[in-house]
Amino acid sequence: MQRTVKDARRRSPPIAADWVQALEHGLHRHWQLGRNMILSWCAWGGGIEVLAVRHYRAVTFAATHSTLSGEEAALVGDPSLAGRAAGDFFRDLITGSRRLSPERLHGVAKLLQAKPIRIPLAAAGLVDSAADQIDKMVARFSIGYVPYRAVVLFDIVGFSLLEPFEQASQLNSLAYSLNSAHSKLMQSEIDVNFARSTTGDGFYVWNRDTGMHANANLYHFMHVVLADNAIARQKAQGNTTPLLRTGFDVGDAYEFYQAEGLNPTVYNYIVGAVTIELARIVDQALPGQVLVGDFAVDLPGGTGKVDSVGFINGLQDSLSKLRGMTLSDEQIRDIKCYLTGAPKPGGAFAIHRYRITDKHGTSRNVFNAKINIYRSGGEPIFLGIQDRDLGGFERVDSL
Repeated sequence: MQRTVKDARRRSPPIAADWVQALEHGLHRHWQLGRNMILSWCAWGGGIEVLAVRHYRAVTFAATHSTLSGEEAALVGDPSLAGRAAGDFFRDLITGSRRLSPERLHGVAKLLQAKPIRIPLAAAGLVDSAADQIDKMVARFSIGYVPYRAVVLFDIVGFSLLEPFEQASQLNSLAYSLNSAHSKLMQSEIDVNFARSTTGDGFYVWNRDTGMHANANLYHFMHVVLADNAIARQKAQGNTTPLLRTGFDVGDAYEFYQAEGLNPTVYNYIVGAVTIELARIVDQALPGQVLVGDFAVDLPGGTGKVDSVGFINGLQDSLSKLRGMTLSDEQIRDIKCYLTGAPKPGGAFAIHRYRITDKHGTSRNVFNAKINIYRSGGEPIFLGIQDRDLGGFERVDSL
């Protein structure tokens, strides 16, 4: 039977100008409303090939294969992977770029008993020039892993005891402080591509960008949010502005894109060890307190690690970017952030590490943080709790 013009148009490859829409439609079709995840992609002469698998397939494989066998390692084109933990192998696949070589993608497909799917784009030379954009589009239909992501948890004290209208007012006030802080940092040329998800009585906040620089900027973002909240509390009438307890930690996180309607959102959400740790940490925090987790981050190139103390010490130079920022019509003259401890001879201070235990009997170490903001004309803003007020905390050691 002769094809109609309409059928021919439907089956013909898209023109180059329509490649974004063609890719979006292709990914959405094979995503199947979240039944599948797009695990990886590679270049193909007429567009790209993608590996779409059931969202549980990689988890099931890792649960039933503690390590990759020599045969499985050879299948994915890398015999050195023999004996590698299967879970680590799949985490590597969803860390950073999802782009693989065609050989590796086809090997992973055989490993998972799946079949690569071709998405025609009909744009010569497109894949290499638009690889970053393709990667971001693929990520929306997948799950990602970030090994060292900084996250802040802002928790509203006594939220469950508030009237519903007061709850809404305090959440709105906190949301405004987040937006206001973002605006002020942008004016100071500090880039925080921040995202947030609600916990019901507060927000998890993180930087969509990754790396040490992005994590440092998130800590500065926390400074400004807490300062804005403190100023708002001074001016507030009634129970409209929240009293916060806050935690900052760096750790492993998985990111995903929830569906709204029948499409994944353009904003990511996170879950993982770092969010669990923060929830346990903040649950033990005092009203107004700022706690920092006891973390250690690998430096690029395997050149060592940076722990919590080194991280805070490394922030001192970048604090200068906050000087001159306006808070409640007064410019910041100076700002100090530090982990607390007892005074030492010569005017220095030790740093105390504390141990807290959650309701499940699990213990973890934390540091107590302070931020002092001095304004050109207004009263100083003191954030956090003094070390001398932590009598109920178990001290582990002094650094």
